[in-house]
Amino acid sequence: MRSSRPHPAIVFAGTFVVIFLLHLPLLQLPYYWDEAGYYVPAARDLLLGGSLIPHTTVSNAHPPLVLAWIALWWKCVGYAPVVTRSAMLMVAAFSLLGVFRLAQRVANTQVAIASTLSTALYSVFFAQSSLAQVDLAAAGLTFWGLCAFLEERSVAVAIWFSLAALAKETAILAPAALVCWESLRFFTPKGGALRKLWIDPATESGGRVSKRILPLMLPLLPLALWYAYHWSRTGYVFGNPEFFRYNVAATLNPLRFLLALVLRIWQAFGYMHLWVLTLGMLLAMLLPPIKDSGTERSRIAIPVQMVFLAVVKVYVVAMALIGGAVLARYMLPAVPLVIIVGVSTLRRRLRYWPAAVGIVAVAFIAAWFWNPPYGFSPEDNLAYRDSILLHQDGERYLEARYPMAHVLTAWPASDELARPWLGYTTRPVQVVRIEDFSLEEVLSAAEFRSHFEVALVFSTKYEPMHPLLDRWQKWDEVKRRFFGYHRDLPAEAAARILGGRVVFSEERKGQWVAVIEMEQDEIQNAALQRP
Repeated sequence: MRSSRPHPAIVFAGTFVVIFLLHLPLLQLPYYWDEAGYYVPAARDLLLGGSLIPHTTVSNAHPPLVLAWIALWWKCVGYAPVVTRSAMLMVAAFSLLGVFRLAQRVANTQVAIASTLSTALYSVFFAQSSLAQVDLAAAGLTFWGLCAFLEERSVAVAIWFSLAALAKETAILAPAALVCWESLRFFTPKGGALRKLWIDPATESGGRVSKRILPLMLPLLPLALWYAYHWSRTGYVFGNPEFFRYNVAATLNPLRFLLALVLRIWQAFGYMHLWVLTLGMLLAMLLPPIKDSGTERSRIAIPVQMVFLAVVKVYVVAMALIGGAVLARYMLPAVPLVIIVGVSTLRRRLRYWPAAVGIVAVAFIAAWFWNPPYGFSPEDNLAYRDSILLHQDGERYLEARYPMAHVLTAWPASDELARPWLGYTTRPVQVVRIEDFSLEEVLSAAEFRSHFEVALVFSTKYEPMHPLLDRWQKWDEVKRRFFGYHRDLPAEAAARILGGRVVFSEERKGQWVAVIEMEQDEIQNAALQRP
């Protein structure tokens, strides 16, 4: 049986080639959103100055492992988006190998292949695979840590979970979940039925359990050392005060927690057509197991399922409690565990289970291109490509027509215009920045219109044409209160308030960009004469 298993190197190479080819049209795209706002500037600071603490952007205290990986590739190959995205695709392939090894360990090779394919095609994982962000890397290292934990390889457990925590601090949640789960063993009666919920129910000695727990606690050490270093260099531990306020202090509200909890459960089991697999799994459980030669097809052992459930639960609860933006990428360490259990259930109870997995795969691919009828983050499918292309077109038009003008805009376009190395412009453009394009911000900008000659306005979030909850005004109020929601003014409305006219506009599937030229002749003349 062991000889029939594919070699990990072959799985990694094949996976990388496939996802590289799938991402080929995306590799030349300039950097998007948080890439441009934090991760790429931080990695560039590490490349140019060797500093683990970024200075061209405000530090948010994320550990530097992924940034060092990107900087290493730039050092060896060259600074370019295609290099960055290829480096991240290698991380994605390694993460998928972790999914494969984990699924193979808890089930079999058939389930491992189907689970790995489904994970790779899942919209959020697919979109994140080539983006220079840290969540997918942390998830991949977590899968390797879980596999080592199930194989009882203590040293490997400590190493993999330590690397995961150095990729992103929230990866410490997985070993923390396992510590909590293993500790519960001490409170169950020895020899009782509940002992069967643990991986080794025959273990009655505290020493053996402690040996399983200790490697799970070791990843706290490198993470603590990183925070100590960050504090010594910046004066604060968990990122700059505004970052901490937005992601922790401002989220500790009972009502917000309950709302975020519902969203996290949806992201773990239903988001971006994941509900197709979840529903298929639940329906399949109504059927008896398939028998091959008189023997029922095996399932994932209950103790292993409990380990998976512990990790998923902790991520759902913790990510509902912290994190100002309820981004789906934060749940990447949990979703593949749901996929593995779902695929295993389909195989156990459906004779033609490959057809069911094929339906799931088609649904996942459809989610790449189909935007749901509610607000979502464009980085969760190929909507992020539409956003990049819109910004490219608008900023190229602006640079060509108004090269010396001061431009009113909001983040991330403010960084895209001011930093040519992000890939949008050929030279720095002078920027006057506002927070967003809500009515309040645009009215405030109109009071100092003499400070700019052109405005670049755009949709700061995806707005569906026919929202699912468009008639429930209370939901808009809740989102404004707890999730920083606002409505962007249409370009024409913004132009009227600012005293200008729209000279360029473009729209792609619910996202848009526009350039507004101010109509005061004296301001335009001053812009042309400005050195």
